[in-house]
Amino acid sequence: MHSRSIMETVNPEVRIDTYIRNVANALEQVEREGVKNEVIEIARAYLKDSIYYLSRGDQFNALATIAYAEGLLDALRFLGIAHFNWSRTDDLIRRAQNKVFVAGTFEIIHPGHIAYLRHAWTLGRVVAVIARDSTVKKIKGRDVIIPENQRLEVVSNIVYVHKARLGYEGDMFRVVEEERPNIILLGPNQPFNEDSLREELRKRGLGNIEVIRFNDYVDCPLCSTTKILKAISSRFNQNNQLP
Repeated sequence: MHSRSIMETVNPEVRIDTYIRNVANALEQVEREGVKNEVIEIARAYLKDSIYYLSRGDQFNALATIAYAEGLLDALRFLGIAHFNWSRTDDLIRRAQNKVFVAGTFEIIHPGHIAYLRHAWTLGRVVAVIARDSTVKKIKGRDVIIPENQRLEVVSNIVYVHKARLGYEGDMFRVVEEERPNIILLGPNQPFNEDSLREELRKRGLGNIEVIRFNDYVDCPLCSTTKILKAISSRFNQNNQLP
C-alpha cells in the first residue's frame, strides 16, 4: 500500500498524516457507494481517534489507531464488502506538507466553521488565524462577544487545526508573510475578491500562494454567529431570563 522509499524521506508526523489521509479518502469512496457496515463505522471511529491523537502530538497512538483502521478496511475489501482504492502515497505526502491558511472571527463555533476547517484539512496542514477583537469591531461594527484569547483557545483544540494564532491589527497580510502558506482558503461569505487578493500577494512577493474559496455553504438554522446571537436575544427577551 505504501511506498517505503518515499515514506522514508519524510518525518514521522508527516508519515502518519499521510496514512490518515489515505484512510479518509478510502472511507469517502466507501461512503459514496452507500455501503453500510458496523466494521466501517469502527474504522471511521479509529480515523477520528487518530486525527485527534496526531493533533495533540501523540504520534504513537495516532499510528496505532490508523493502523487498526487500515486493517479493517483491507479486510472488508478482501471480503468484497467494500470497494475502494488506496491513494498514491506521493500525492498524499505533498498534500500533508501543504500549509493551508484560513482566517476568521470564529466567535461562536457552528457547523459552518467545522465544514470550512475540515475542508482545509483535506488540502493540507491547517494554520487558523483568529481575528483580533479590534478588527472584528471594525469589520462587523459591534463589540466582540467572545474575546480573542478564548476564541484562540477553542480553535486551537479543533482537531483539523494544526496551529492557531492571533492575527495583527491593521495589516492583514503581515501574518501571511510570516506563515508563508501554500494555499489560502477563503470561506463562503468572506468579503474578499480572489483576484485582488492574488494581486496584493504578488506585490509582496507571495505570488506563488494559491488562493481558492470554499463554496460549500452549510445551510442550517443557526449556521451563523449573527443568527445565534439573534436567537439568544429573542429567547432572553421572551423569557426575561436565560434558558
